[in-house]
Amino acid sequence: MHVNKRYPILAGLGVTAVLALSACGTDDASTGGSNGTSSTTSSSSEAADAGQKDDVMFAQMMIPHHQQAVEMADQALQKDASAEVTELAEQIKAAQGPEIATMTKWLEEWKAPMTAEEGHGGHGSGGMMDDADMKELAAASGPAFDEMWLTMMIEHHEGAVDMAQDVLKTTSNPEVKEMAQAIVDGQNKEIATMKALL
Repeated sequence: MHVNKRYPILAGLGVTAVLALSACGTDDASTGGSNGTSSTTSSSSEAADAGQKDDVMFAQMMIPHHQQAVEMADQALQKDASAEVTELAEQIKAAQGPEIATMTKWLEEWKAPMTAEEGHGGHGSGGMMDDADMKELAAASGPAFDEMWLTMMIEHHEGAVDMAQDVLKTTSNPEVKEMAQAIVDGQNKEIATMKALL
């Protein structure tokens, strides 16, 4: 009789324990077992980390890339460039100036350094011009300047489009996605215009 009185208590404790365990394991159950969950969670968090790293790298590399495009646009605006080149230079400055500001803000929010680690992106990568190219452009004038500017800016834009397309494959950040797509669309359109001018 003494044992029978305990049964409801033990049964109640058992139910409580089962409920507590099932509550702890809700996530496991939903993904089909604890083993599956831990590996799924770790791989998805690794993917998220990789995506975040790619977002950071995109901003770190695109900021100096855009800065150089703005510098090239300034050169066109300071010289007696053709009306078509001047118009393109104004468009480039108007689009890329605000994008630089936005990406700088992202890096601050992400507490990431403003520049990529050594070994990523040096001169000549992503369509970037080196110092010799920039000096040659600065020394040119008239139709020779227009032709050189258009040729260099096409290469520069193509590099930016490649970088934007790369981050579109990995990012889950809607802001990064929106900017990358805007770069692809806007700069491809400008590339077509510049090729037609050449």
